[in-house]
Amino acid sequence: MGQWSQFLQPYKQAVDELKIKLKGIRSQYELEDVHTPVEFITGRVKPLASIYDKTLEREILFEPSEQLAEEIQDIAGLRIMCQFVDDIATIVATLRQRNDLEVIEERDYISHKKPSGYRSYHIIIKYPVQTIHGELTILAEIQIRTLAMNFWASIEHSLNYKYEGELPAEISHRLERAAEAAFRLDEEMSLIRDEVKDAHLYFSAFKETATRRYGENGKIERRLK
Repeated sequence: MGQWSQFLQPYKQAVDELKIKLKGIRSQYELEDVHTPVEFITGRVKPLASIYDKTLEREILFEPSEQLAEEIQDIAGLRIMCQFVDDIATIVATLRQRNDLEVIEERDYISHKKPSGYRSYHIIIKYPVQTIHGELTILAEIQIRTLAMNFWASIEHSLNYKYEGELPAEISHRLERAAEAAFRLDEEMSLIRDEVKDAHLYFSAFKETATRRYGENGKIERRLK
């Protein structure tokens, strides 16, 4: 296990650093008091059990190696969640312009959904990690999706785990229908996004200027300063 801990440490460092950097995108938009394309960000290092499954698929040895690092591109993985589909293109453009990482591959599963109905935008990057032994460049995957896409993907992942990847036909069909319903919701929200953005800005301003007090009826009321 010691070898694996040493091998995975740069990936853990990369996830921690990238989460901070990508959250900075949201902070910069908030400072300018405009709509931010980033809702929230998560990150993880692939568990050893999942790495093992990948080595079986790729027919490579389950051991720390340069080949494994090249073949399995999502050992370090991050997800950026957005409110609107159009936000995804904004984030992709932002990532392409950064000089602290290099985009080497893009997979558009939004315009070209998977047969299951899965939608997301995947970017493979090269990211330099500074270690006590010098700089080490690793591969990482960034997935960008809407909240609706993420909800569907989480359910689909859980069901696949339960049925060990062999979903019953009826469930697969219902999942495909749910994926289309989720995408229609995204499209509808995009049509009214200006109203949603205005409402969000109004609510944020209201929270900043409102104070709480207890009314005579014992309920909490809000009063503007």
